[in-house]
Amino acid sequence: MPKGYVIVRATVTDTSKWGEYVAKSKAALEKYQGTPIVRGGRCETVEGTGSARNAVLEFPSYEHALGYAKSEEYAAAKILRQGAGSLDMTVVEGV
Repeated sequence: MPKGYVIVRATVTDTSKWGEYVAKSKAALEKYQGTPIVRGGRCETVEGTGSARNAVLEFPSYEHALGYAKSEEYAAAKILRQGAGSLDMTVVEGV
């Protein structure tokens, strides 16, 4: 079965609030067996528009990744992110 991935490109405007969101989102990450494989670090946009903060989360399946993104646990974390920045999140199936 192919793995599932959550790809996030974020703009952070309040690092303190953003940190609270990240801490709270760990409950959903654990529940759906996600593992961060990219989170922060050096980055350079070489084509198109980019974001300074990026993350890739790996899950056992597409269904796990989608479950994470649509879970009640993650919804509770998103509330903490209000006013802290914005993000684009995409759920994809691996090959």
